[in-house]
Amino acid sequence: MAHKNTTPREITFRVRRFDPDTDSAPYWKEYRLNITEGMTVLEALHEIKAQQAPTLAWRSSCRMGVCGSCGMFINDLPQLACQTQVLHLGTDVVTVAPLPNYANVKDLVPNLEPLIEKHAAIKPFIIHPSRQEIDEPTGEFLQTPEEREAISQFTYCIKCGLCLAACPTVATDPLFLGPQALAQVYRYTADNRDCGLQERLEAVDVFHGPYQCHLAGACSQACPKGVDPAFGIQLLKRTLVLDSIGFGKKQSSVAQVNPLAPSGVVKALDEFAPPPRTV
Repeated sequence: MAHKNTTPREITFRVRRFDPDTDSAPYWKEYRLNITEGMTVLEALHEIKAQQAPTLAWRSSCRMGVCGSCGMFINDLPQLACQTQVLHLGTDVVTVAPLPNYANVKDLVPNLEPLIEKHAAIKPFIIHPSRQEIDEPTGEFLQTPEEREAISQFTYCIKCGLCLAACPTVATDPLFLGPQALAQVYRYTADNRDCGLQERLEAVDVFHGPYQCHLAGACSQACPKGVDPAFGIQLLKRTLVLDSIGFGKKQSSVAQVNPLAPSGVVKALDEFAPPPRTV
Protein backbone atom coordinates (compact mmCIF):
# COMPACT_ATOMS: atom_id res chain seq x y z
CA MET A 1 0.00 0.00 0.00
CA ALA A 2 1.44 3.33 -1.07
CA HIS A 3 1.79 5.98 1.60
CA LYS A 4 1.16 9.66 1.00
CA ASN A 5 4.28 11.78 0.99
CA THR A 6 4.02 14.07 4.02
CA THR A 7 7.38 15.82 3.51
CA PRO A 8 6.70 19.55 3.07
CA ARG A 9 7.87 21.19 -0.14
CA GLU A 10 8.52 24.92 -0.36
CA ILE A 11 6.40 26.60 -3.01
CA THR A 12 6.52 30.25 -4.04
CA PHE A 13 3.15 31.88 -4.59
CA ARG A 14 3.05 34.92 -6.86
CA VAL A 15 -0.23 36.58 -5.91
CA ARG A 16 -1.63 39.57 -7.72
CA ARG A 17 -2.55 42.25 -5.20
CA PHE A 18 -4.73 45.29 -5.69
CA ASP A 19 -6.51 47.55 -3.22
CA PRO A 20 -8.50 50.26 -5.05
CA ASP A 21 -8.33 52.48 -1.97
CA THR A 22 -4.54 52.62 -1.87
CA ASP A 23 -3.10 51.24 -5.14
CA SER A 24 -3.01 52.96 -8.52
CA ALA A 25 -2.50 49.63 -10.33
CA PRO A 26 -2.28 45.90 -9.56
CA TYR A 27 1.11 44.45 -8.59
CA TRP A 28 2.62 41.03 -7.84
CA LYS A 29 3.67 39.94 -4.36
CA GLU A 30 5.56 36.73 -3.55
CA TYR A 31 4.96 34.47 -0.56
CA ARG A 32 6.76 31.25 0.32
CA LEU A 33 4.94 28.40 1.99
CA ASN A 34 5.68 24.78 2.92
CA ILE A 35 3.14 22.59 1.12
CA THR A 36 2.26 18.96 1.85
CA GLU A 37 0.50 16.47 -0.41
CA GLY A 38 -3.24 17.14 -0.74
CA MET A 39 -3.08 20.83 0.15
CA THR A 40 -5.21 22.98 -2.15
CA VAL A 41 -4.56 26.49 -3.42
CA LEU A 42 -7.44 27.71 -1.24
CA GLU A 43 -5.86 26.20 1.87
CA ALA A 44 -2.54 27.77 0.93
CA LEU A 45 -4.19 31.18 0.63
CA HIS A 46 -5.68 30.77 4.09
CA GLU A 47 -2.21 30.06 5.51
CA ILE A 48 -0.70 33.02 3.66
CA LYS A 49 -3.41 35.27 5.04
CA ALA A 50 -2.95 33.94 8.58
CA GLN A 51 0.86 34.14 8.58
CA GLN A 52 2.02 36.74 6.05
CA ALA A 53 -0.71 38.84 4.42
CA PRO A 54 -3.66 39.60 6.71
CA THR A 55 -5.27 41.98 4.19
CA LEU A 56 -5.32 39.48 1.31
CA ALA A 57 -8.86 39.19 -0.09
CA TRP A 58 -10.63 36.52 -2.12
CA ARG A 59 -14.09 34.96 -2.31
CA SER A 60 -14.84 31.42 -1.11
CA SER A 61 -17.47 29.47 0.78
CA CYS A 62 -18.06 25.72 0.60
CA ARG A 63 -14.48 24.43 0.02
CA MET A 64 -15.87 21.41 -1.87
CA GLY A 65 -16.47 22.54 -5.46
CA VAL A 66 -20.19 23.21 -5.03
CA CYS A 67 -20.65 26.96 -4.55
CA GLY A 68 -18.25 28.00 -7.33
CA SER A 69 -17.20 31.19 -5.55
CA CYS A 70 -13.43 30.55 -5.37
CA GLY A 71 -12.74 30.80 -9.10
CA MET A 72 -9.24 32.19 -9.73
CA PHE A 73 -6.65 32.39 -12.50
CA ILE A 74 -4.16 29.79 -11.29
CA ASN A 75 -1.03 29.27 -13.40
CA ASP A 76 -2.78 31.08 -16.27
CA LEU A 77 -5.86 28.85 -16.21
CA PRO A 78 -9.29 29.58 -14.68
CA GLN A 79 -9.77 27.04 -11.90
CA LEU A 80 -11.53 26.54 -8.58
CA ALA A 81 -8.98 27.11 -5.83
CA CYS A 82 -10.67 24.56 -3.55
CA GLN A 83 -10.31 21.80 -6.15
CA THR A 84 -6.77 22.60 -7.29
CA GLN A 85 -4.05 20.79 -5.35
CA VAL A 86 -0.82 22.78 -5.23
CA LEU A 87 1.61 19.91 -5.80
CA HIS A 88 -0.45 18.57 -8.70
CA LEU A 89 0.33 21.76 -10.60
CA GLY A 90 3.89 20.47 -10.95
CA THR A 91 5.64 23.81 -10.52
CA ASP A 92 7.69 25.45 -7.78
CA VAL A 93 6.09 28.82 -8.52
CA VAL A 94 2.29 29.14 -8.47
CA THR A 95 0.72 32.31 -9.84
CA VAL A 96 -2.69 33.31 -8.51
CA ALA A 97 -4.66 36.19 -10.02
CA PRO A 98 -8.31 37.21 -10.26
CA LEU A 99 -10.36 35.83 -13.12
CA PRO A 100 -9.83 37.70 -16.41
CA ASN A 101 -12.74 39.22 -18.36
CA TYR A 102 -14.15 40.67 -15.12
CA ALA A 103 -13.51 43.94 -13.34
CA ASN A 104 -11.24 43.56 -10.30
CA VAL A 105 -12.87 44.45 -6.97
CA LYS A 106 -9.83 43.78 -4.76
CA ASP A 107 -6.90 41.34 -4.86
CA LEU A 108 -8.37 38.02 -6.07
CA VAL A 109 -12.01 39.15 -6.02
CA PRO A 110 -13.65 39.55 -9.46
CA ASN A 111 -16.85 41.50 -10.02
CA LEU A 112 -19.30 38.78 -11.07
CA GLU A 113 -22.23 41.12 -11.70
CA PRO A 114 -22.06 40.66 -15.52
CA LEU A 115 -22.29 36.88 -15.05
CA ILE A 116 -25.37 37.15 -12.83
CA GLU A 117 -27.03 39.80 -15.00
CA LYS A 118 -26.59 37.76 -18.18
CA HIS A 119 -27.84 34.62 -16.43
CA ALA A 120 -30.93 36.46 -15.17
CA ALA A 121 -31.58 37.95 -18.62
CA ILE A 122 -32.30 34.57 -20.20
CA LYS A 123 -35.10 33.80 -17.68
CA PRO A 124 -33.53 30.71 -16.11
CA PHE A 125 -36.73 29.03 -15.00
CA ILE A 126 -39.51 26.91 -16.47
CA ILE A 127 -41.97 29.09 -18.40
CA HIS A 128 -45.50 27.70 -18.66
CA PRO A 129 -48.14 29.15 -21.00
CA SER A 130 -50.75 29.23 -18.26
CA ARG A 131 -50.10 31.58 -15.34
CA GLN A 132 -53.01 30.04 -13.48
CA GLU A 133 -51.41 26.61 -13.74
CA ILE A 134 -48.26 28.05 -12.13
CA ASP A 135 -50.15 29.78 -9.32
CA GLU A 136 -52.70 26.99 -8.76
CA PRO A 137 -51.30 23.80 -10.29
CA THR A 138 -53.73 21.00 -11.06
CA GLY A 139 -50.96 18.42 -11.21
CA GLU A 140 -47.24 17.81 -11.51
CA PHE A 141 -45.20 18.90 -14.51
CA LEU A 142 -44.12 15.40 -15.35
CA GLN A 143 -40.78 14.44 -16.85
CA THR A 144 -39.59 10.97 -17.77
CA PRO A 145 -36.10 9.77 -16.82
CA GLU A 146 -35.14 9.96 -20.50
CA GLU A 147 -36.34 13.55 -20.79
CA ARG A 148 -34.40 14.48 -17.67
CA GLU A 149 -31.28 12.72 -18.91
CA ALA A 150 -31.40 14.68 -22.19
CA ILE A 151 -30.77 17.97 -20.33
CA SER A 152 -29.05 16.64 -17.20
CA GLN A 153 -25.53 17.62 -18.27
CA PHE A 154 -26.51 21.28 -18.55
CA THR A 155 -28.16 21.41 -15.13
CA TYR A 156 -24.85 20.97 -13.30
CA CYS A 157 -23.76 24.60 -13.80
CA ILE A 158 -22.70 26.20 -10.48
CA LYS A 159 -22.27 29.71 -11.94
CA CYS A 160 -18.61 29.89 -11.00
CA GLY A 161 -17.86 32.13 -14.00
CA LEU A 162 -14.79 30.17 -15.14
CA CYS A 163 -16.24 29.71 -18.62
CA LEU A 164 -16.56 33.47 -19.17
CA ALA A 165 -13.01 33.97 -17.90
CA ALA A 166 -11.76 31.48 -20.49
CA CYS A 167 -13.88 32.74 -23.40
CA PRO A 168 -11.95 34.68 -26.09
CA THR A 169 -15.19 36.22 -27.41
CA VAL A 170 -16.04 37.69 -24.00
CA ALA A 171 -12.52 39.16 -23.96
CA THR A 172 -13.25 41.12 -27.15
CA ASP A 173 -17.00 41.68 -26.79
CA PRO A 174 -18.17 42.43 -23.22
CA LEU A 175 -21.79 42.43 -24.43
CA PHE A 176 -21.53 38.82 -25.66
CA LEU A 177 -24.04 36.82 -23.63
CA GLY A 178 -21.37 34.24 -22.88
CA PRO A 179 -21.15 30.46 -22.60
CA GLN A 180 -22.81 30.20 -19.18
CA ALA A 181 -26.02 32.01 -20.12
CA LEU A 182 -26.24 30.56 -23.64
CA ALA A 183 -25.85 27.00 -22.41
CA GLN A 184 -28.62 27.68 -19.90
CA VAL A 185 -30.85 29.02 -22.67
CA TYR A 186 -30.58 25.61 -24.28
CA ARG A 187 -31.03 23.83 -20.93
CA TYR A 188 -34.44 25.47 -20.36
CA THR A 189 -35.57 25.59 -23.98
CA ALA A 190 -34.85 21.88 -24.40
CA ASP A 191 -36.71 21.03 -21.19
CA ASN A 192 -39.93 19.25 -22.19
CA ARG A 193 -41.83 21.22 -19.50
CA ASP A 194 -40.82 24.62 -20.87
CA CYS A 195 -42.56 26.82 -23.44
CA GLY A 196 -40.43 29.95 -23.18
CA LEU A 197 -38.15 30.18 -26.22
CA GLN A 198 -39.96 33.20 -27.66
CA GLU A 199 -39.66 35.05 -24.34
CA ARG A 200 -35.92 34.40 -24.29
CA LEU A 201 -35.24 35.57 -27.84
CA GLU A 202 -34.95 39.18 -26.69
CA ALA A 203 -31.84 38.27 -24.68
CA VAL A 204 -30.49 35.88 -27.33
CA ASP A 205 -29.95 38.51 -30.04
CA VAL A 206 -27.90 37.93 -33.16
CA PHE A 207 -25.24 40.57 -32.46
CA HIS A 208 -24.16 39.30 -29.05
CA GLY A 209 -25.78 35.86 -28.99
CA PRO A 210 -24.82 32.30 -29.93
CA TYR A 211 -23.61 33.12 -33.46
CA GLN A 212 -20.78 35.18 -31.97
CA CYS A 213 -19.34 31.97 -30.48
CA HIS A 214 -16.10 31.03 -32.24
CA LEU A 215 -16.24 27.47 -30.89
CA ALA A 216 -12.81 27.77 -29.27
CA GLY A 217 -13.93 25.25 -26.65
CA ALA A 218 -12.01 27.01 -23.86
CA CYS A 219 -15.22 27.35 -21.84
CA SER A 220 -15.78 23.60 -21.81
CA GLN A 221 -12.16 22.95 -20.89
CA ALA A 222 -12.43 25.32 -17.93
CA CYS A 223 -15.79 24.05 -16.63
CA PRO A 224 -15.21 22.15 -13.34
CA LYS A 225 -18.53 20.30 -13.63
CA GLY A 226 -18.34 18.96 -17.18
CA VAL A 227 -21.27 21.05 -18.40
CA ASP A 228 -19.63 21.54 -21.83
CA PRO A 229 -21.20 24.93 -22.61
CA ALA A 230 -19.63 24.96 -26.08
CA PHE A 231 -21.73 21.91 -26.96
CA GLY A 232 -24.80 23.56 -25.45
CA ILE A 233 -24.29 26.63 -27.65
CA GLN A 234 -24.12 24.48 -30.79
CA LEU A 235 -27.34 22.74 -29.78
CA LEU A 236 -28.91 26.14 -29.18
CA LYS A 237 -27.92 27.27 -32.69
CA ARG A 238 -29.63 24.20 -34.12
CA THR A 239 -32.69 24.89 -32.00
CA LEU A 240 -32.92 28.48 -33.23
CA VAL A 241 -32.63 27.38 -36.86
CA LEU A 242 -35.44 24.87 -36.40
CA ASP A 243 -37.54 27.54 -34.70
CA SER A 244 -37.02 29.92 -37.61
CA ILE A 245 -38.30 27.34 -40.11
CA GLY A 246 -41.41 26.52 -38.15
CA PHE A 247 -40.48 23.91 -35.60
CA GLY A 248 -40.49 26.36 -32.69
CA LYS A 249 -44.24 26.61 -32.13
CA LYS A 250 -44.81 25.64 -28.55
CA GLN A 251 -47.67 23.45 -27.45
CA SER A 252 -50.29 24.91 -25.13
CA SER A 253 -49.65 22.29 -22.47
CA VAL A 254 -46.47 20.88 -21.03
CA ALA A 255 -48.20 17.53 -21.03
CA GLN A 256 -47.47 17.51 -24.78
CA VAL A 257 -43.94 16.99 -26.03
CA ASN A 258 -41.88 20.16 -26.43
CA PRO A 259 -40.91 20.07 -30.13
CA LEU A 260 -37.58 21.72 -29.30
CA ALA A 261 -36.68 19.13 -26.70
CA PRO A 262 -33.85 16.87 -27.92
CA SER A 263 -36.21 14.14 -29.15
CA GLY A 264 -38.29 16.71 -31.05
CA VAL A 265 -35.20 18.25 -32.62
CA VAL A 266 -34.07 14.87 -33.90
CA LYS A 267 -37.49 14.19 -35.40
CA ALA A 268 -37.47 17.58 -37.08
CA LEU A 269 -34.06 16.97 -38.58
CA ASP A 270 -35.18 13.58 -39.83
CA GLU A 271 -37.91 15.24 -41.89
CA PHE A 272 -35.29 17.36 -43.64
CA ALA A 273 -33.01 14.41 -44.30
CA PRO A 274 -32.65 13.44 -47.96
CA PRO A 275 -34.39 10.23 -49.05
CA PRO A 276 -32.24 7.09 -48.97
CA ARG A 277 -30.26 6.49 -52.11
CA THR A 278 -31.11 3.46 -54.18
CA VAL A 279 -28.47 1.44 -55.97
